[in-house]
Amino acid sequence: MKATNNILLKLTLVALIFTIVSCNKESNTVSENHTQQNGSHPNLILTQESVSNIKSELGNVPVFDATLATTKEAVDLAIEAGIDVPIPKDMAGGYTHTQHAANYVNMQKAGVLFQLLGDEKYAIFIRDMLLEYAEMYPTLGRHPQERSYARGKFFWQCLNDSNWLVYTSQAYDCIYDWLPEEQREHLNTNFFRPYADFLSVETPKYFNRIHNHSTWGNVSVGMIGLVMDDEELVDRALYGLKDIDIDKKAIDNDGGYIFDEDGKAGFLANLESPFSPDGFYTEGPYYQRYAMYPFMIFAEALQNKKPELNIFEYKEGVLLKAVDALLNLTDANGDFFPLNDGQKGMSYFTSSLVSVVDIAYYHGSQKPELLSVAKDQNAVQLNASGFAVAVGLRDGKEQPFIKESMELSDGANGDEGAVGILRYNDDNNTMGLVMKYTGQGLSHGHYDKLSFSLYENGEEILQDYGLSRFVNVEQKNGGGYLKENKTFAKHTIAHNTVTQNGISHFDYDFETGSNNHSEKFLFDASNSEVQIMSATETNAYPGTKFHRTMVMVKGTEFEKPYIIDVFKVNSETENQYDLPYYYFGQIISTSFDYNSEKTLAPLSDKNGYQHLWKEAQGKADASSIQFTWLNEKKFYSLTAATSNEDAIILARIGANDPEFNLRRDPTIILRKNDTKATVFASVIESHGNYDSVAEKANNAYSHFESVKVLLANEAYTAIELKMKTGATKLLILSNNDASKEASHTLDIDDANYQWTGAYYFK
Repeated sequence: MKATNNILLKLTLVALIFTIVSCNKESNTVSENHTQQNGSHPNLILTQESVSNIKSELGNVPVFDATLATTKEAVDLAIEAGIDVPIPKDMAGGYTHTQHAANYVNMQKAGVLFQLLGDEKYAIFIRDMLLEYAEMYPTLGRHPQERSYARGKFFWQCLNDSNWLVYTSQAYDCIYDWLPEEQREHLNTNFFRPYADFLSVETPKYFNRIHNHSTWGNVSVGMIGLVMDDEELVDRALYGLKDIDIDKKAIDNDGGYIFDEDGKAGFLANLESPFSPDGFYTEGPYYQRYAMYPFMIFAEALQNKKPELNIFEYKEGVLLKAVDALLNLTDANGDFFPLNDGQKGMSYFTSSLVSVVDIAYYHGSQKPELLSVAKDQNAVQLNASGFAVAVGLRDGKEQPFIKESMELSDGANGDEGAVGILRYNDDNNTMGLVMKYTGQGLSHGHYDKLSFSLYENGEEILQDYGLSRFVNVEQKNGGGYLKENKTFAKHTIAHNTVTQNGISHFDYDFETGSNNHSEKFLFDASNSEVQIMSATETNAYPGTKFHRTMVMVKGTEFEKPYIIDVFKVNSETENQYDLPYYYFGQIISTSFDYNSEKTLAPLSDKNGYQHLWKEAQGKADASSIQFTWLNEKKFYSLTAATSNEDAIILARIGANDPEFNLRRDPTIILRKNDTKATVFASVIESHGNYDSVAEKANNAYSHFESVKVLLANEAYTAIELKMKTGATKLLILSNNDASKEASHTLDIDDANYQWTGAYYFK
């Protein structure tokens, strides 16, 4: 019944839109109190030509019409509720913060409605609200909450003020020619120009940096500059502030350099430096998602007003590549992989990504694969780009967006490591393996070289923790980052990679981490049955080299792929090495004995270990151990090569967390003590399921009996996988030569192996 009512409501709204449009077509009159719209606006996201084209087709493009109806419903409710411009007071998630955020969203939508429907109530709504903001602005100092390195006016940080201005600029553009000249002059001179100066020349450490914050700042100043035809502001947005007295290498308390290494700043520098040639954004997919809206919306505005810049061709079309990269950095459900600081559950269904997909489609090659993403989003941007997408959907032009295995380079020149993604897809199962061997990732980077996460059908199997933050939840530190983000989530032990001597990579030093990156070694997904990626890290610990290789194997004897994980460590000194696997669910069985702790205590007092309760510990006492758990009615097993003295620790996040800011997720940690060179070799397997209705366990046991390291020297590593059927598989890795053409000959246990390429698997 509820769904039927919603459909009827939307049909009613669409009918109402048709009525308004018809009336506007029959009448060319406007209020005597306002100027005739014969100027140059709108010309940012909407243009006069696009408005005319869209209005002529209203009622014939279903997705566009439905989005317009939904938008009208939301804005009409906002108008009915009345204008509320409160004195700024709260942190993120608080009343004043939320209200100001709602105001800019509603103004932007109202501007579109005014242009497409011609109803002056939307223009009046924007005008009246802007005049209230203009009246309040001169009375404000910086925001009273002293939490940010760059406090805003309406919000606790300049970042949110820039959000406000990016959206509000679009609304202002839509009513610019409708406003009387004296009101435009008042808003330009007494509000928008001072506001742009505040966000730039008055806050240079915010505006002149390479970071998603600065991107929003640059775009906000550029957008309002385009509306007002203020070339100085547009130039400031594109190229940053000049001749300001800030240490080029200074690091602010948010953990980011003020300039890039060449001393450049502004929109183009933020487009040049953080993006790799493949379109990967060094801060990670969560913040790439956040930054892509200002990047793309400003690019669209520049394309409309300054087409001579050819902004969509800048750096060989990196913006369009970035959209493809971002869509591929998602699981089967469209959720972004939480690399670096990333909130789980954020997906390409967020409204900002609707705009991004539409703009990429319209200003790119109009790839039909993007239409299938837009179809899933079930909404479009209300301008020419969204209209083009809606027409494509109406005409049935979409094709599936298939996420393939791929490697996305990091660094401005693509030479600072990469993210590798191995995927398997069939009609029943999807598997995704993500390995991170990138640069630091600016202030949002984590100390987790060669870490990985594993997904099955969109569900995390072995997880990356992501960030420690409840975004816009006021009760949790005002919606900002929690202290546990720095004391746990960023630390190495919070990730599925090796920690040496209980110390995080680069000794948790931002500058050291920023000066180093992992190195790509091998990525080969050409054989769908055996896909492989491999990378090295030589700077995380002085005198220690890491080399991790991960293989996704889909053999005929298995229903699903299994993962081979080989982590080779070589050090000049003896050390303790910990390799955790963060799983979900309940332990079903172990092949090793352990003692459960009667009194819980943290694993250590620093480097993230202080947040891990040691729940149990045992010794491997075998050359191979097995650990099976159940999650979401599926069985999983980890089979790992060990030595007799290896420690096995069962731990859980949550120690020294009195405010319960951290999730209570479990982990199994494989620990090797007093060792210079070693190999962690494991197989990760998804097998079987539990039918809770029939109370039946199907295929609940692993297919593997053991994993054994047969050889580990400088040149080669050899791993034997033994099945319970008695069959074996042998994996030999070339540690120094990844060439596909290289020939190898190797004797192992009196058997000779010859092959061409970086690895042997049979």
